[in-house]
Amino acid sequence: MSEFKFKQFTVKQDQCAMKIGTDSVLLGSWTSLKRSPFSILDIGAGTGVLSLMMAQRSQAGIIDAIEIDDKAYEQCVDNFEQSNWSDRLFCYHASLDEFTEEIEDKYDLIICNPPFYSEDYKTQNNQRDIARFQEAMPFEHLIVNVSKLLSESGQFCVIIPHKEEHNFIELASKQGLFPNTILLVKGNPNSEIKRSLIEFSFTKTKIETNILIIETDRHQYTKAYIDLTKDFYIKM
Repeated sequence: MSEFKFKQFTVKQDQCAMKIGTDSVLLGSWTSLKRSPFSILDIGAGTGVLSLMMAQRSQAGIIDAIEIDDKAYEQCVDNFEQSNWSDRLFCYHASLDEFTEEIEDKYDLIICNPPFYSEDYKTQNNQRDIARFQEAMPFEHLIVNVSKLLSESGQFCVIIPHKEEHNFIELASKQGLFPNTILLVKGNPNSEIKRSLIEFSFTKTKIETNILIIETDRHQYTKAYIDLTKDFYIKM
């Protein structure tokens, strides 16, 4: 599918290795905007879908994205320009390290669907899989940079494989970032927990944990999942 149509925007994705998936839609829908962030950063933007979701949901004046891959960067810029919020969206063609060194501003909200960490992401080309995994953004590298870019009262929201949750929280705590809210995602009532969506901040609080089940049966979506994603999916 070369493009993905949402209710208020369309995402072209033929130039991006990572296509639109449930992970990014979950993260973009779930991320709390209760603190009304003025500035938002999307790390590893890919198609730019998370930035576009943030633009639709918020009044943030600045929504910046970073993308290192040449083709994905060009596609992200094009998706931003074709949207209703092009005046608020900007994509930087840079690595996370380069960006962190250059930027002096801090962000109220940082959002990331870390690339290449999906255990589902396997192709028939073993060499390509290995290369992509080696290019992956190590969690520690991500967290260290986030701790430098996040404002004192800011939030960092991420989606990761559930099996990585403990390790990720431990790495974050070393940088003074603590989980405040966690959403555990199951495909159906009988499946194992597959994903963890976590909101971090520099403030240690009692962790609020919830569980979301996506389907009761094949294509029979739960009310909770529909309520969460209905502002985006056309058929919800």
